[in-house]
Amino acid sequence: MVCHSDWAKTVFEPYLDRQPRDVSSRITIPKETYLVLSVMNLGIDAGSHMIELTSPLALAGIPILFITTYYSDFILVPQRKKNAVVQALLARDFVCVEEEPTVMSHSRGQSQSSDPPSTPPPSSVDELQKRTFNLLKRRNVVPYICEGLSLVQCSGRDVSEIMDDYSSRRPSASRRATTNGHRMSWLDNMDTKLYTSLIAVLAGQPRFLSITLAMEDSPSLLIDKSLLHIFGDSLRGDTDGNLVPIFLDLADLPLEATGIVSGVAGKLVSAMNMVEMGVSGELSYLSTARAGAVILSNEQSMKALEVLRPLLEQD
Repeated sequence: MVCHSDWAKTVFEPYLDRQPRDVSSRITIPKETYLVLSVMNLGIDAGSHMIELTSPLALAGIPILFITTYYSDFILVPQRKKNAVVQALLARDFVCVEEEPTVMSHSRGQSQSSDPPSTPPPSSVDELQKRTFNLLKRRNVVPYICEGLSLVQCSGRDVSEIMDDYSSRRPSASRRATTNGHRMSWLDNMDTKLYTSLIAVLAGQPRFLSITLAMEDSPSLLIDKSLLHIFGDSLRGDTDGNLVPIFLDLADLPLEATGIVSGVAGKLVSAMNMVEMGVSGELSYLSTARAGAVILSNEQSMKALEVLRPLLEQD
């Protein structure tokens, strides 16, 4: 789980303090805090976009978490690495939008150099991929697919749709909500059906459920396709899709490990000729502190497993 650092301190830490030791010992809240880069995609397909974003950071020795959502990509980087992150991206022709270093756009810009990290980083993408797979192999990371699990990536209803429905019923309340001086977001107009559906799904202990809540967007979901009927008309997007995640158990890797996203995604794109086949736009990624999931269409996931397994098989 990824959440605001204040939530970790005020909600989760007190809860864990009240639990028996055998329960609390299974949950770790790292002291490391992260910055969130909300990334704007200016027409680059998802697979190439991911590699262009993550490779400069991996080559600079910066650990990341990467989250693909229905609306945008989010890269989480250590707070203490802020300057190195900005410099690494600027050096590869990324620029800041509106002088905010946490919102990056890919366009031409003036290059800047960055100080090298204490551990020598890989000198090329090829070396980066080689190091990544050597590390995964040493830690016995085996890629796997959960039998029968298909996902869809979608979103809660757009805020404007909810606002239109609400204002048609309570126009005076709607006017008050938009004129009281605060910035509107989905938090102001939550879709009751969506959130009650989420509670119902969580109570049933789903095989897979990922929710990303961002202030500028409606909730983004990556969910088990078999759960769609619970949500009814509270979702929008390609609910007819059929995505299959390839899981990587990273529990035995240190949090400071680098190059996992870029190394794995880059190898798949190059080995499967995904750009030439026109399917790299289907590639997405979800990472947490202890796991990673490469998400592709059903057919491409099968091919991706054929690429990954030989690279990670023990001698």
